[in-house]
Amino acid sequence: MRDTREYSLAASDLRSALREIRTGAADRDANPGFPDAPFQALAASGVLAMPVPDPTSEVRRKAPFSEEWRILRAVARADGSVGRILDGHLNGVERVAELAPEPLRSDDLEAIAAGELLLGVWGADPIPGEGTPARLVETANGPAIDGVKTFCSGSTGLDRALVAVRAPESDGPGPPLLVYVALDGSVDVDEGWFRGSGMRASESHRVVFHRTPVLAVLGGRGELIQEPYFSRDAVRTAVTWASIADSAVDAAMEILAAKSGGEPDDIVSLAAGKMLAAQGTIDRWLEYASRFADENPEDSMAPFSIHLRESIAAACRGILDEAARAVGAHPFATAGDLDRARRDLDLFLLQHRLEPALARAGRREIQARISAEDTDASV
Repeated sequence: MRDTREYSLAASDLRSALREIRTGAADRDANPGFPDAPFQALAASGVLAMPVPDPTSEVRRKAPFSEEWRILRAVARADGSVGRILDGHLNGVERVAELAPEPLRSDDLEAIAAGELLLGVWGADPIPGEGTPARLVETANGPAIDGVKTFCSGSTGLDRALVAVRAPESDGPGPPLLVYVALDGSVDVDEGWFRGSGMRASESHRVVFHRTPVLAVLGGRGELIQEPYFSRDAVRTAVTWASIADSAVDAAMEILAAKSGGEPDDIVSLAAGKMLAAQGTIDRWLEYASRFADENPEDSMAPFSIHLRESIAAACRGILDEAARAVGAHPFATAGDLDRARRDLDLFLLQHRLEPALARAGRREIQARISAEDTDASV
């Protein structure tokens, strides 16, 4: 059943938080560090509590997905790095609410609702030469994790992380486990690892665990990709892509308006029209996904999430290409807002390889048609 309630965020607090995020984005890009002030503002506005269960709601969430994703898009439009960390927090809270044992679940959800805990989800393993992939180990004090994870967004400022780790060696190979840990003194953050030009304030560093105590093992092997949660994680990522594309459109349009002298020529006008068309494609996909999630909260979006992500990624790249052709080199040479949006989006899109999932979807369709032809031939 669709949840039609309005989430009661304080509008003035949210506007203030977005203003805080937007005005500091360029400085955070130039001088990377964890965005403490933006997250203090988001906590005060109630944004961090959006996925926390609400016992009075039939869908057990304080905010419907449509509202959560609308606010995520606004935050990431103000600063893609802040949006990336918020995206991970929202993913993490949903998993803790579903899988954490009591009393840990209730205690942490209460702290999250009060804006006192910030979560992340870390899945990437190191490549050869970067350390041993994180693994669950048994110690005299209980289960812990040892080893390395990379692309750990928010690593210098989070309180908790859900980490995909290998099972104990004695259990043999297989899908990873999802463990919940507090980020205490047993966790080292290698702040020199991430040297990319994009998403610089996302603090997506290499992290080394030294027998870090496990608060809980969440679910069984392969839990990270269980539905309906994994496809919702994917949609949140696409929302963040869309947000950075929004900021690219904003920046490009301002430049084109300033350069046009009051009468834009046909070439500039065509570029603007193409950017708006691509943005409209993104909007329609996210509207569809939001309606589906609100009306079918227990159902997976996997049947269409790969098509959504591919379409949004293609639209984002189209926006960046049209913007660059229309505005020329100056905004990129001077590192303005459009340059930052391009750097952020280029890196973020590269972190998610869509081709294998697209190939699987295409293969399934071809095989289904082959099977249908074989059935028809046998009749």
